[in-house]
Amino acid sequence: MSLFAKMMAGGSAPEPSPEETTVSPVSEETSDDLEEVALETDISIKDMTKEELEAYGRTVGIELDRRRSRRKLVRELEEYLTDS
Repeated sequence: MSLFAKMMAGGSAPEPSPEETTVSPVSEETSDDLEEVALETDISIKDMTKEELEAYGRTVGIELDRRRSRRKLVRELEEYLTDS
């Protein structure tokens, strides 16, 4: 029987061991990560992921909202770069 089935049947989940409860730190983007995206000149804006577009946008001075589609982010970034 699976753990889920046991829990649904009224049983409790086994207590995790101390090794299982340790939390690993979440790595945050640093300025080195942002510079790395900006320095990759062989990649086109149209080929970047949403995360890469957001990071690149920050390096050139625009804050992009990743909740928008990638196509809209590319368009917004291109407009910002041509206006500057």
